Amino acid sequence: MKNFIAKTAEIGNGTKLGYNCVIEDNVKIGFGCLIEHNVVIFAGSRIGNNVRVGANTVIGKKPLSSPRSIFKMADDHQPAKIGDQCQIGANVVIYVQSKLGNNCLIADLATIREDVQIGDLNIIGRNVTIENFVKIGNRCKFETNAYITAYSEIADYCFIAPAVATSNDNFMARDNERYKHFKGITMKKGSRLGVGVVVLPGKTIEQDGMVAGGSIVSKDVTAGKIWLGTPAKEFRNVPEKQLLKNNLDKK
Repeated sequence: MKNFIAKTAEIGNGTKLGYNCVIEDNVKIGFGCLIEHNVVIFAGSRIGNNVRVGANTVIGKKPLSSPRSIFKMADDHQPAKIGDQCQIGANVVIYVQSKLGNNCLIADLATIREDVQIGDLNIIGRNVTIENFVKIGNRCKFETNAYITAYSEIADYCFIAPAVATSNDNFMARDNERYKHFKGITMKKGSRLGVGVVVLPGKTIEQDGMVAGGSIVSKDVTAGKIWLGTPAKEFRNVPEKQLLKNNLDKK
């Protein structure tokens, strides 16, 4: 039960490694980190200071590509980067060319694909999947089993409840016309999705917009309004006490 640490890897003072860790060439790990058992950190990855990485986690994984895939894999991906004071759970996979800000919590079994940008102080819950080419702001919360499709943009202070599902292909993998229209969802600042919400491709949840649990979003959701139903329709105003401007001092 020995670790493999490449000679070109750099590990900061006070960082502790569990058993069976693999740390490849040119990896840089900051000071005061805890890298638990069986962690694999691929070449060039950057880990900040005071970061905890749970057992069996993989950082900097390169994507696989099927001959049928719509995504063409580049050969020059930049290394994965993890900011300071992040906590990463067990059995997490973070792909190459992903960037995480500071003080993020990535819970067990989460997957963060390549070309994902995540800001500071985010919570990515258990078994959440963030697909490729997604941008996430600061102080967002993604709860258990949420699925964020590729080409989505999520601003600051957004909330995504458990089992939310999003999509980016109105053609459902048929018709070459679809290649011109791929678009994930857009969530503006402070918008929220309730448990089990489904958001169809290209739809926008405007600032402080809220979608009730179990709804299907087939139109853009207006700012400061609650939408509900299948398909979702405007219902009423978001309560004044729940507006983001009245909650910015809350965690």
